[in-house]
Amino acid sequence: MSGVDPAAVRATLKAAGLRARHGLSQNFLADPDVLDDILAAADPTPGRGVLEIGPGLGILTEALLGAGAAVTTVELDRGLAGWLRDRHADALALGERAPGAPGALRLIEGDALDQVLDELVPSPYDVVANLPYHVTSPILHRLLGARLPPDRLVLMVQREVAERVAAPPGGLSYLSVFCQYHARVRIARLVPATAFEPEPKVDSAVLVLEPYRAGDVDAPAKLDPDAEDELWRLVQAAFRERRKMLHNVLRRQLALPVERVDAALAAANIAPERRPQTVSVAEWLALRDALGSIGPDMRGRSSAGRAGERS
Repeated sequence: MSGVDPAAVRATLKAAGLRARHGLSQNFLADPDVLDDILAAADPTPGRGVLEIGPGLGILTEALLGAGAAVTTVELDRGLAGWLRDRHADALALGERAPGAPGALRLIEGDALDQVLDELVPSPYDVVANLPYHVTSPILHRLLGARLPPDRLVLMVQREVAERVAAPPGGLSYLSVFCQYHARVRIARLVPATAFEPEPKVDSAVLVLEPYRAGDVDAPAKLDPDAEDELWRLVQAAFRERRKMLHNVLRRQLALPVERVDAALAAANIAPERRPQTVSVAEWLALRDALGSIGPDMRGRSSAGRAGERS
């Protein structure tokens, strides 16, 4: 593209016979300063594997390739995928000859939710994306809960979602507890709606997540898969009534004796009248340990993790 601004985006779409599709959350980045800040947070290096979801017109793709990253991108829109093939024919050819080479590109046409995301790019890798807003939560769950999570995620997301993910105790949700259990989280910058073409109805933010690695001294205690699944059943049950007192919520939602719930809260040093949004990741871990086995989800959901993708 000749420039990163709204007029250039409109001209490119018109010349290619394309249009932004609201149903796919297509709002194309049109602010060079925001693009620079995304690249600064991502810090791509020559040959570094990068997964990009929803490349759109390839504005971010082009910048990543220019920095020498080896980019794998997933695009659902057939028209945009065709445009990207024409635009980046040389990088795609390099990707076929020498996967992982600096400036190489691989394009997967399809729904990111149909992919095994952690198998698309050899580890170690990063994720850098202007995420379609309607898939933010499931993508976060799949990437952070993956067998081989990325080293870093730099994501453009809806501001409200970014603030929820990065919230401190007092403003926590199921999604923020899940993300903060897996990764350090910060908001790199806020992004106004005017940075996109067409303008969305909400502001955005650049969210940075750095998954914990083995040996990190500040990482929460790592649970085995069965214990972690039980942790998410506990947290999800509590957040079904996020404004109610914990000892009442857990008794109702988990069908546990009130004496057992209150004893576990006391053992975890959590006052029974606390609300779920005030409980930190460390406190949820202590409470799960104090409660012991809580059995299957009494609401009949097959997996707290999968259900949490919709939270």
